[in-house]
Amino acid sequence: MKEFYLGMADILEASPAAIAPSFDLHSGEAAWDSLAIISTIALADDCFGVALDGRKLAECKLIEDIENLIKDSKKG
Repeated sequence: MKEFYLGMADILEASPAAIAPSFDLHSGEAAWDSLAIISTIALADDCFGVALDGRKLAECKLIEDIENLIKDSKKG
């Protein structure tokens, strides 16, 4: 998970120390836009071997929501 969090910090242009399940993707600290969503899809594929749905990813509010999408993708 550490590699994923570091990747998310880079994508969101946020401090790695700030990235946690409760991190708000729509806060002023995050750059959660279409480029970040595409980059997160690639990151999830690299880290976990899963393909996330871009529409579902765009609806995420927290890092925890992304983690849940990853878990669901692993099940399916």
